[in-house]
Amino acid sequence: MTRFWHPVADMHAVQSSGELILDRGEGCQLWDAAGNRYIDSTGGLWYANVGYGRAEIADAAAAQMRKLHAYSHYGDVSSRPTTDLAERISSIAPMKDAAVFLTSGGGESIETVVKLVRRYWSLLGHPQRTTIISRERAYHGLAGFGTSIVGTEAFKVGVGPLAGGTARVAWDSANALEATIAELGAEHIAAFFCEPIIGAGGVLLPPDGYLAAVRQICRDHGILFVADEVICGYGRVGDWFACRRLGLDPDAVTFAKGITSGYVPLGGVIVGSRIQEPFWGTAGAGVWRHGYTYSGHATAAAAAHANLDVIEREDLVGRALALETEIPEALAPLLAHELVSEIRGGFGAVAAVQIDPALLADDPGLTDRVTLEARNFGVLTRTLVGGGLQISPPLVITREELDEVASGLAGALDAVAGARAS
Repeated sequence: MTRFWHPVADMHAVQSSGELILDRGEGCQLWDAAGNRYIDSTGGLWYANVGYGRAEIADAAAAQMRKLHAYSHYGDVSSRPTTDLAERISSIAPMKDAAVFLTSGGGESIETVVKLVRRYWSLLGHPQRTTIISRERAYHGLAGFGTSIVGTEAFKVGVGPLAGGTARVAWDSANALEATIAELGAEHIAAFFCEPIIGAGGVLLPPDGYLAAVRQICRDHGILFVADEVICGYGRVGDWFACRRLGLDPDAVTFAKGITSGYVPLGGVIVGSRIQEPFWGTAGAGVWRHGYTYSGHATAAAAAHANLDVIEREDLVGRALALETEIPEALAPLLAHELVSEIRGGFGAVAAVQIDPALLADDPGLTDRVTLEARNFGVLTRTLVGGGLQISPPLVITREELDEVASGLAGALDAVAGARAS
């Protein structure tokens, strides 16, 4: 019996089977309260870029807490780690002269940027430009605006009316975006939201040329291009940001997760000079009445600095480039398994093992059973939309540990296949 209502969970099932209580972590390894050891193949929820047990991040947070744990950063107030962090993020951002608005996580970052791009157009005298276009299978968090633009209907069931002014297009077609703009009229569209890699929606890598094409379409029509890099940011794709690696020059970027590797909650929005100008450069804009209690939290900023120090010192950005090859190589033998139809990956440390959709059509719970069975073989993974198994380990994972992940998943697949056959 638990009193903890788990996120994204079937609580009847949790009550029936019990909780997995994790106790400690080191590197890519986790131990539960019973002493069982696991390899974390997911990086928590895509966030544990530097791995577990980094004492220097805990020490940095503790030191800041002893000095000044937090204070409201509304108006003109800041703290040294917060102001310095904004400067540091700006220096690695995928656009010039970037400004940084800080939040507590990815969901708040999406809420922020939706309101920001709509306010931007209002200040420019185009208040009718409110429509947000997103993609099918996309995931942008589960706050109000995030749920409204998420690309999978399962997240919207039974919650009633959501925010209006949204549209969705096929995740892999630049022509579909062009057609929707023509249908709605560019004069009504505020922004196009785009994950460089669709993560929770199944680890879907963009077709060749797709991202450059949709970026150009947005330029041609004067539409803001917002890159959701909550998963991709801070090293996971072999650069600080996917947009940097691909030369996309976005108007805004949302981030979270890897900025602190999950040691404390932190997120934010990076904006280029175009969006900044009416807020920062026009005296008449006045106060933008948006913010959160913990926007700019000093302790979170201190933890972020320590986390970024680790990424830089150990060249984990470079390690992600190596994992771009190593992860698919380690997982390749699984493609021969009767339950597996595809291995997706090859862009940084992000991949998925796809359970055959034809089998899932008759047995929708198949991937969930593999996910649970993997624990018995010492691997923690997660079921993605579409029935894939998430592979996004901490960037410190070794090839030997990757082989252990592949071996554990093979064992789980065999066990589930055997149960189906019996």
